[in-house]
Amino acid sequence: MSAPASLARRVLLQGRYETLAMLRNGEQLLIAIILPLMALVGLVVTPLLDTFTDSRIELAAPGVLALCTVSTALTGQGIAPGFDRRYGVLRFLSTTPLGQSGLILGKIIAVLSVMALQVAVVGGAALLLGWHPAAGGLLPALVQLVLGAAAFTSLGLLIAGTVRPEATLAITNLLWVLLAAAGGILFPAASWPGLYEPLAHLLPSTALGDALRSALIDAQFNPLASVILLVWTVLASLAAIRWFKWS
Repeated sequence: MSAPASLARRVLLQGRYETLAMLRNGEQLLIAIILPLMALVGLVVTPLLDTFTDSRIELAAPGVLALCTVSTALTGQGIAPGFDRRYGVLRFLSTTPLGQSGLILGKIIAVLSVMALQVAVVGGAALLLGWHPAAGGLLPALVQLVLGAAAFTSLGLLIAGTVRPEATLAITNLLWVLLAAAGGILFPAASWPGLYEPLAHLLPSTALGDALRSALIDAQFNPLASVILLVWTVLASLAAIRWFKWS
């Protein structure tokens, strides 16, 4: 009789399964790849960003990469686990040798894998459109993407584990639209009315957008944005641990 698979192998296999499930989901593929590409092209060919920059692509690319993170981490991990919980899949998997921690680690692997694909596709399209990211900001940008993924995955799991699946679908899609349009992702927080601009900087979406713009345009690490993302990650994670329902 062969020996049982190690925990690391079980987690990797679960991560592979979660990744393929996300990529095979037509709606998720639309939100993760197609819509960000459309947003990138739309921001480059229209004058929407002219108020903030002389180079549309230099400002658009970091924002669209931030939008990719929200698409995969928030929407992807908000919708699928919600329906898995409804049909008893999460409860079943949590009682297997994989366990709850292994299941969560597998989802993290899936998020990072899909994000790597998004960066390759969207980043490649941006380069074809004339994007020249600051070389010194590539490593800070990678760190910020991981922080953003942690924050929005925590928020997605919090939503998925506390409300009904139908409500999860509505909430995550609505949040995606609102954050894309006015959450400091595609458009800097300076686009908000002056009275509300300070509040915009407290949003995780604004923090991620600002952090990527600082890194990929100015080759600078944005410590304030990093702290805000970390705070959101901790708070959402603690809330998910406290209130997440496996069935």
